[in-house]
Amino acid sequence: MDEASLGALLASTLRLATPLILCALAGLFSERSGVVDIGLEGKMLFAAFAAGAAGAFTGSTGIALLAAMGVAVLLSWMHGLACVSYPGDQVVSGVAINIIAAGMTVVLGIAWFAQGGQTPPLSNLVRIQPLFPDAGSYWAFIPGVGRVLGAGLFTHSALVYFAYALVPVVWWLVYRTRFGLRLRAVGENPQMVDAAGVSVLRLRYTALTLNGMLCGLAGSYLVLAQSANFSANMTAGRGFMALAALIFGRWNPFGALWACLLFGFLDAAAIRMQGVAMPLVGEVPVQFIQALPYVLTVVLLAGFIGKAVAPQASGKPYIKER
Repeated sequence: MDEASLGALLASTLRLATPLILCALAGLFSERSGVVDIGLEGKMLFAAFAAGAAGAFTGSTGIALLAAMGVAVLLSWMHGLACVSYPGDQVVSGVAINIIAAGMTVVLGIAWFAQGGQTPPLSNLVRIQPLFPDAGSYWAFIPGVGRVLGAGLFTHSALVYFAYALVPVVWWLVYRTRFGLRLRAVGENPQMVDAAGVSVLRLRYTALTLNGMLCGLAGSYLVLAQSANFSANMTAGRGFMALAALIFGRWNPFGALWACLLFGFLDAAAIRMQGVAMPLVGEVPVQFIQALPYVLTVVLLAGFIGKAVAPQASGKPYIKER
Protein backbone atom coordinates (compact mmCIF):
# COMPACT_ATOMS: atom_id res chain seq x y z
CA MET A 1 0.00 0.00 0.00
CA ASP A 2 1.47 3.36 -1.04
CA GLU A 3 1.70 6.52 1.07
CA ALA A 4 -1.45 8.05 -0.37
CA SER A 5 -3.50 4.95 0.43
CA LEU A 6 -2.10 4.74 3.97
CA GLY A 7 -2.86 8.41 4.55
CA ALA A 8 -6.39 7.99 3.26
CA LEU A 9 -6.91 4.91 5.48
CA LEU A 10 -5.66 6.78 8.56
CA ALA A 11 -7.86 9.78 7.77
CA SER A 12 -10.93 7.56 7.28
CA THR A 13 -10.24 5.75 10.55
CA LEU A 14 -10.10 9.01 12.52
CA ARG A 15 -13.22 10.40 10.85
CA LEU A 16 -15.30 7.24 11.26
CA ALA A 17 -14.26 6.90 14.90
CA THR A 18 -15.27 10.49 15.76
CA PRO A 19 -19.05 9.96 16.27
CA LEU A 20 -18.28 6.75 18.18
CA ILE A 21 -15.95 8.63 20.54
CA LEU A 22 -18.48 11.39 21.21
CA CYS A 23 -21.25 8.86 21.79
CA ALA A 24 -19.07 6.64 24.00
CA LEU A 25 -18.15 9.63 26.18
CA ALA A 26 -21.86 10.45 26.40
CA GLY A 27 -22.56 6.94 27.62
CA LEU A 28 -19.69 7.17 30.10
CA PHE A 29 -21.29 10.14 31.89
CA SER A 30 -24.64 8.38 32.05
CA GLU A 31 -23.40 4.98 33.16
CA ARG A 32 -20.89 6.36 35.65
CA SER A 33 -23.86 8.03 37.35
CA GLY A 34 -25.70 4.70 37.50
CA VAL A 35 -28.07 5.20 34.55
CA VAL A 36 -27.88 2.58 31.79
CA ASP A 37 -28.28 4.24 28.39
CA ILE A 38 -29.37 1.88 25.64
CA GLY A 39 -30.86 4.92 23.89
CA LEU A 40 -27.55 6.29 22.57
CA GLU A 41 -28.50 5.14 19.09
CA GLY A 42 -31.88 6.88 19.14
CA LYS A 43 -30.50 10.13 20.53
CA MET A 44 -27.77 10.27 17.93
CA LEU A 45 -30.28 9.51 15.15
CA PHE A 46 -32.75 12.18 16.27
CA ALA A 47 -29.90 14.67 16.68
CA ALA A 48 -28.76 13.96 13.13
CA PHE A 49 -32.27 14.63 11.86
CA ALA A 50 -32.50 17.84 13.90
CA ALA A 51 -29.18 19.06 12.49
CA GLY A 52 -30.25 18.26 8.93
CA ALA A 53 -33.68 19.86 9.31
CA ALA A 54 -32.43 22.98 11.11
CA GLY A 55 -29.60 23.38 8.61
CA ALA A 56 -32.03 23.10 5.69
CA PHE A 57 -34.51 25.58 7.19
CA THR A 58 -32.07 28.20 8.51
CA GLY A 59 -28.86 27.73 6.56
CA SER A 60 -26.90 28.19 9.80
CA THR A 61 -24.30 25.76 11.11
CA GLY A 62 -24.60 27.12 14.66
CA ILE A 63 -28.37 26.70 14.78
CA ALA A 64 -28.06 23.18 13.35
CA LEU A 65 -25.60 22.24 16.11
CA LEU A 66 -27.78 23.79 18.82
CA ALA A 67 -30.89 22.04 17.48
CA ALA A 68 -29.12 18.69 17.50
CA MET A 69 -27.86 19.11 21.05
CA GLY A 70 -31.21 20.46 22.24
CA VAL A 71 -33.16 17.50 20.88
CA ALA A 72 -30.70 14.98 22.35
CA VAL A 73 -30.77 16.71 25.75
CA LEU A 74 -34.59 16.60 25.75
CA LEU A 75 -34.47 12.86 25.03
CA SER A 76 -31.96 12.42 27.86
CA TRP A 77 -34.26 14.30 30.21
CA MET A 78 -37.15 12.13 29.09
CA HIS A 79 -35.04 9.09 29.94
CA GLY A 80 -34.26 10.69 33.31
CA LEU A 81 -37.93 11.40 33.99
CA ALA A 82 -38.76 7.73 33.50
CA CYS A 83 -35.75 6.25 35.30
CA VAL A 84 -34.39 8.86 37.73
CA SER A 85 -37.43 10.81 38.88
CA TYR A 86 -39.53 7.63 38.72
CA PRO A 87 -38.35 4.01 39.12
CA GLY A 88 -38.86 2.97 35.50
CA ASP A 89 -36.85 0.24 33.81
CA GLN A 90 -33.79 1.88 32.27
CA VAL A 91 -33.35 -0.65 29.48
CA VAL A 92 -37.00 -0.42 28.42
CA SER A 93 -36.82 3.38 28.43
CA GLY A 94 -33.70 3.33 26.26
CA VAL A 95 -35.27 0.92 23.78
CA ALA A 96 -38.34 3.17 23.63
CA ILE A 97 -36.13 6.15 22.72
CA ASN A 98 -34.59 4.13 19.90
CA ILE A 99 -37.99 3.14 18.55
CA ILE A 100 -39.37 6.69 18.81
CA ALA A 101 -36.33 8.13 17.02
CA ALA A 102 -36.39 5.56 14.22
CA GLY A 103 -40.08 6.23 13.54
CA MET A 104 -40.43 9.95 14.13
CA THR A 105 -37.41 11.01 12.08
CA VAL A 106 -38.88 9.30 9.01
CA VAL A 107 -42.41 10.60 9.64
CA LEU A 108 -41.25 14.19 10.21
CA GLY A 109 -38.89 14.00 7.25
CA ILE A 110 -41.71 12.93 4.93
CA ALA A 111 -44.08 15.56 6.35
CA TRP A 112 -41.63 18.46 6.18
CA PHE A 113 -39.55 17.72 3.09
CA ALA A 114 -41.47 15.04 1.09
CA GLN A 115 -38.22 13.30 0.14
CA GLY A 116 -38.81 9.82 1.52
CA GLY A 117 -37.70 10.67 5.04
CA GLN A 118 -34.53 12.48 3.96
CA THR A 119 -33.64 16.12 4.39
CA PRO A 120 -32.45 18.25 1.47
CA PRO A 121 -28.68 18.29 0.85
CA LEU A 122 -26.95 21.00 2.84
CA SER A 123 -24.76 23.57 1.15
CA ASN A 124 -21.05 23.82 1.86
CA LEU A 125 -21.78 27.03 3.78
CA VAL A 126 -23.72 24.97 6.36
CA ARG A 127 -21.51 21.90 6.48
CA ILE A 128 -18.41 21.83 8.67
CA GLN A 129 -15.37 22.03 6.41
CA PRO A 130 -11.82 20.73 7.04
CA LEU A 131 -9.59 23.26 8.77
CA PHE A 132 -6.56 22.59 6.57
CA PRO A 133 -7.74 20.88 3.36
CA ASP A 134 -4.34 21.14 1.65
CA ALA A 135 -2.29 20.08 4.66
CA GLY A 136 -1.32 16.79 3.05
CA SER A 137 0.92 18.50 0.52
CA TYR A 138 2.62 20.64 3.19
CA TRP A 139 4.18 17.56 4.82
CA ALA A 140 5.31 15.86 1.62
CA PHE A 141 8.93 16.92 2.20
CA ILE A 142 9.30 14.37 5.04
CA PRO A 143 10.49 11.11 3.45
CA GLY A 144 8.38 8.00 4.02
CA VAL A 145 5.72 9.33 6.40
CA GLY A 146 5.14 12.93 5.29
CA ARG A 147 2.18 12.27 3.03
CA VAL A 148 0.71 9.72 5.45
CA LEU A 149 0.78 12.11 8.41
CA GLY A 150 -0.27 15.12 6.38
CA ALA A 151 -3.30 13.45 4.78
CA GLY A 152 -4.14 11.33 7.81
CA LEU A 153 -3.84 13.80 10.68
CA PHE A 154 -4.21 17.33 9.36
CA THR A 155 -7.14 17.28 6.92
CA HIS A 156 -10.05 17.10 9.36
CA SER A 157 -12.75 19.45 10.59
CA ALA A 158 -12.70 21.14 13.97
CA LEU A 159 -15.26 18.66 15.34
CA VAL A 160 -12.85 15.75 14.79
CA TYR A 161 -10.07 17.45 16.74
CA PHE A 162 -12.56 18.47 19.41
CA ALA A 163 -13.68 14.86 19.90
CA TYR A 164 -10.12 13.62 20.43
CA ALA A 165 -9.20 16.54 22.67
CA LEU A 166 -12.29 15.83 24.74
CA VAL A 167 -11.02 12.40 25.82
CA PRO A 168 -8.32 13.66 28.26
CA VAL A 169 -10.66 16.45 29.38
CA VAL A 170 -13.36 13.93 30.30
CA TRP A 171 -10.77 11.72 32.02
CA TRP A 172 -9.61 14.69 34.12
CA LEU A 173 -13.21 15.67 34.90
CA VAL A 174 -14.21 12.17 35.99
CA TYR A 175 -11.05 11.19 37.90
CA ARG A 176 -9.52 14.45 39.13
CA THR A 177 -12.38 16.72 40.17
CA ARG A 178 -14.93 16.85 42.97
CA PHE A 179 -17.74 16.52 40.43
CA GLY A 180 -16.13 13.38 39.00
CA LEU A 181 -15.71 11.87 42.46
CA ARG A 182 -19.38 12.46 43.22
CA LEU A 183 -20.40 11.16 39.81
CA ARG A 184 -18.52 7.90 40.32
CA ALA A 185 -19.80 7.63 43.88
CA VAL A 186 -23.44 8.01 42.83
CA GLY A 187 -22.92 5.23 40.30
CA GLU A 188 -21.49 2.94 42.96
CA ASN A 189 -23.38 3.82 46.15
CA PRO A 190 -26.13 6.45 45.82
CA GLN A 191 -27.22 5.91 49.44
CA MET A 192 -23.82 7.08 50.65
CA VAL A 193 -23.96 10.15 48.41
CA ASP A 194 -27.44 11.00 49.65
CA ALA A 195 -26.32 10.58 53.26
CA ALA A 196 -23.49 13.06 52.60
CA GLY A 197 -26.07 15.69 51.67
CA VAL A 198 -25.51 15.60 47.90
CA SER A 199 -28.53 15.31 45.64
CA VAL A 200 -28.53 12.04 43.69
CA LEU A 201 -31.26 13.43 41.45
CA ARG A 202 -29.26 16.52 40.52
CA LEU A 203 -26.08 14.57 39.83
CA ARG A 204 -27.81 12.09 37.55
CA TYR A 205 -29.66 14.81 35.64
CA THR A 206 -26.37 16.69 35.20
CA ALA A 207 -24.79 13.53 33.80
CA LEU A 208 -27.76 13.03 31.47
CA THR A 209 -27.51 16.63 30.27
CA LEU A 210 -23.84 16.15 29.37
CA ASN A 211 -24.84 12.85 27.79
CA GLY A 212 -27.41 14.57 25.59
CA MET A 213 -25.03 17.33 24.51
CA LEU A 214 -22.40 14.83 23.37
CA CYS A 215 -24.98 12.65 21.61
CA GLY A 216 -26.15 15.80 19.83
CA LEU A 217 -22.62 16.54 18.63
CA ALA A 218 -22.22 12.94 17.46
CA GLY A 219 -25.46 13.08 15.49
CA SER A 220 -24.76 16.49 13.99
CA TYR A 221 -21.31 15.31 12.88
CA LEU A 222 -22.92 12.65 10.70
CA VAL A 223 -24.92 15.28 8.79
CA LEU A 224 -22.73 18.38 8.92
CA ALA A 225 -19.32 16.79 8.38
CA GLN A 226 -19.59 13.19 7.19
CA SER A 227 -22.66 13.20 4.91
CA ALA A 228 -24.48 15.98 3.08
CA ASN A 229 -27.95 15.33 4.47
CA PHE A 230 -30.00 13.17 6.81
CA SER A 231 -31.27 9.78 5.63
CA ALA A 232 -33.39 7.22 7.45
CA ASN A 233 -31.50 5.15 10.05
CA MET A 234 -28.21 6.72 8.98
CA THR A 235 -26.60 5.98 12.35
CA ALA A 236 -26.52 2.28 11.30
CA GLY A 237 -25.93 0.94 14.80
CA ARG A 238 -23.17 3.38 15.75
CA GLY A 239 -24.86 4.03 19.10
CA PHE A 240 -24.65 0.34 19.95
CA MET A 241 -21.05 0.21 18.76
CA ALA A 242 -20.25 3.15 21.05
CA LEU A 243 -21.87 1.33 23.96
CA ALA A 244 -19.81 -1.76 23.13
CA ALA A 245 -16.67 0.40 23.00
CA LEU A 246 -17.53 1.83 26.41
CA ILE A 247 -17.82 -1.66 27.90
CA PHE A 248 -14.73 -2.82 26.02
CA GLY A 249 -12.86 0.15 27.51
CA ARG A 250 -14.17 -0.66 31.01
CA TRP A 251 -15.97 2.68 31.39
CA ASN A 252 -12.71 4.60 31.01
CA PRO A 253 -12.36 7.43 28.42
CA PHE A 254 -9.00 6.22 27.10
CA GLY A 255 -10.10 2.60 26.96
CA ALA A 256 -13.20 3.63 25.02
CA LEU A 257 -11.03 5.75 22.69
CA TRP A 258 -8.90 2.77 21.63
CA ALA A 259 -11.98 0.63 21.10
CA CYS A 260 -13.58 3.34 18.93
CA LEU A 261 -10.37 3.64 16.89
CA LEU A 262 -10.40 -0.11 16.37
CA PHE A 263 -14.01 -0.03 15.20
CA GLY A 264 -13.27 2.98 12.98
CA PHE A 265 -10.29 1.20 11.42
CA LEU A 266 -12.31 -1.91 10.64
CA ASP A 267 -15.07 0.23 9.14
CA ALA A 268 -12.56 2.12 7.01
CA ALA A 269 -10.90 -1.13 5.94
CA ALA A 270 -14.27 -2.59 4.96
CA ILE A 271 -14.93 0.38 2.68
CA ARG A 272 -11.54 0.04 0.98
CA MET A 273 -11.72 -3.75 0.64
CA GLN A 274 -14.88 -3.72 -1.46
CA GLY A 275 -14.15 -5.71 -4.59
CA VAL A 276 -10.48 -6.29 -3.63
CA ALA A 277 -9.17 -9.83 -4.13
CA MET A 278 -6.93 -11.12 -1.34
CA PRO A 279 -4.12 -13.65 -1.95
CA LEU A 280 -5.22 -17.29 -1.55
CA VAL A 281 -8.74 -16.44 -0.34
CA GLY A 282 -9.98 -14.27 -3.17
CA GLU A 283 -12.50 -11.48 -2.65
CA VAL A 284 -13.47 -11.11 1.03
CA PRO A 285 -17.18 -10.32 1.63
CA VAL A 286 -17.58 -6.79 2.93
CA GLN A 287 -20.17 -8.02 5.43
CA PHE A 288 -17.49 -10.14 7.11
CA ILE A 289 -15.24 -7.12 7.69
CA GLN A 290 -18.19 -5.03 8.92
CA ALA A 291 -19.08 -7.74 11.44
CA LEU A 292 -15.56 -7.89 12.90
CA PRO A 293 -16.06 -5.09 15.52
CA TYR A 294 -19.05 -6.92 17.00
CA VAL A 295 -17.43 -10.36 16.84
CA LEU A 296 -14.19 -9.05 18.33
CA THR A 297 -16.05 -7.33 21.17
CA VAL A 298 -17.94 -10.50 22.08
CA VAL A 299 -14.77 -12.62 21.97
CA LEU A 300 -12.71 -10.23 24.07
CA LEU A 301 -15.41 -9.59 26.65
CA ALA A 302 -15.99 -13.33 26.92
CA GLY A 303 -12.78 -13.64 28.89
CA PHE A 304 -9.68 -12.59 26.96
CA ILE A 305 -9.42 -9.19 28.66
CA GLY A 306 -10.90 -10.13 32.00
CA LYS A 307 -14.28 -9.35 33.44
CA ALA A 308 -15.69 -5.91 32.65
CA VAL A 309 -17.35 -4.73 35.86
CA ALA A 310 -19.99 -2.03 35.52
CA PRO A 311 -20.69 0.55 38.25
CA GLN A 312 -22.45 -1.23 41.12
CA ALA A 313 -25.61 0.89 41.04
CA SER A 314 -25.89 0.82 37.24
CA GLY A 315 -29.46 0.11 36.16
CA LYS A 316 -30.88 0.34 39.68
CA PRO A 317 -33.33 3.18 40.38
CA TYR A 318 -32.65 5.06 43.60
CA ILE A 319 -35.62 5.64 45.89
CA LYS A 320 -34.88 8.21 48.56
CA GLU A 321 -35.83 7.01 52.02
CA ARG A 322 -38.19 9.29 53.87
